[in-house]
Formats: sequence, structure tokens, C-alpha cells
Amino acid sequence: MKITWFGHSAYRLEFGKSVVIIDPFLSGNPVFKGDAAAVTEGATHIVLTHGHADHVGDALAIHERTGAKLVSNYEICMWLAKKGLKAMDPMNTGGTTDQGEFTVTLTIAFHSSAVMDENGVTHDLGLPNGVVITPKASSEPTVYHMGDTEIFSDMALIDELHRPSVAIVPVGDRFTMDGRRGAMAVRRFLPSVTTAIPCHFGTFGLLSPNADAFVKGLEGHSAKPLVPEIGKPFTV
Repeated sequence: MKITWFGHSAYRLEFGKSVVIIDPFLSGNPVFKGDAAAVTEGATHIVLTHGHADHVGDALAIHERTGAKLVSNYEICMWLAKKGLKAMDPMNTGGTTDQGEFTVTLTIAFHSSAVMDENGVTHDLGLPNGVVITPKASSEPTVYHMGDTEIFSDMALIDELHRPSVAIVPVGDRFTMDGRRGAMAVRRFLPSVTTAIPCHFGTFGLLSPNADAFVKGLEGHSAKPLVPEIGKPFTV
């Protein structure tokens, strides 16, 4: 599997004929300097963890440009359908949907999920989620993107059910857990994980500027931290 980080929580996963874009906050992302159309070319699916603007991001524009199917909770799908979304697979926490070469499962996450429209009205967009991407090919890793969340002990159940070998972990503090707790989540609750990738840090001044505490927290552990370079693909 080839993975590319675009800063914040935005990732591109490529395996088989599938190109999965997760939480595509590209336009307006201060640490993303690339071309949004170029880096999402060939997208087959868009997966959203929750409804905040820094995660929904360019989802509708990507869909309109590529025809990619959007997979997320029911409320987000219906919200975007009103704005022109045509191809979608609505679901909810605990559910799994078949996307051809892989499945998507929505897990719990401890956060919030809403959007404010142009009139200043706040719209609830359902529960926040983590997502598990499970390729059907045994040669490809299962990826657990936690979304935005605090640490919680039921991550151990997610590990038991899905056996992810890759975890994408928010570590920026203030709006999610910090690096120390992110490392604790991997060490204590995710024994299947061999590669731990931090996200949701360094984007804005309110967030931790780096993932150093996360890396330090995994010293000596079997799960190896991988801090990606924005826009540079890597293979797991």
C-alpha cells in the first residue's frame, strides 16, 4: 500500500485499483502547498471521519471532479447530497460497507461533529468516527484512522475485531489527545499495530508543532512510529 500525507488528517491510500482519500482538508490547509486536483487525481473513494470543515475539506470538489464515491455517516452524506453529492455510501457507527477491493468500518471516536453554514446556523452532522480500511487482498495492511479522538480503552476491541497493522493517530492536543496519550493508545490497546503514523499536529498555532512526544512515547515498542513528510508517498 502506498500512503501519502497532505498535512493535518488528510491521507491518500493506494492499493490495487483503489485510491482512497481520507479527510481531504486541502484548500485552506496552511501546511499543504500542492495542487489539490493533482494529488487527488484518480480517486475512487472519499472517506470522512466527521463533519468538521478541516476534515470534510475538498470532499465535494473531489467527488465532482473524479466521480469518487463518498463513504461516511448518514448525516454527512445527506448534508453533502443537498450540495450536489451524487455517489455515496451512508453508514453509521459499528457498520461495515463493501467497497469492492476493501471494506470500510466506522468505529467510535470521542470528539464532536457539526458544521456552521453561511448564515451562522450550526448543523449537527452525526457522531464522530474512526475508520478501519480493510483491503481484501491479504498482502495489503488494514489501516485504522482514528479520526479526531481522545484515548479510550475500547480501542482494544477495535484491535481485536480488525487487527490493524497501521494506525493513523491524532496527536496535536487541545482538540484531540496529545502525543503522550497517542503513544499510550498504541502501546496499551493496539498490539496488532506495527506502524504508527501521527496526524493532526503542526497545522495551526493552537496544535502541538510536532510529533516528538508521540515518537518518544513509542521508544522500545514493537510498533514503530513513522512521521511522514507532507506530500511524499511511502509504502507500508
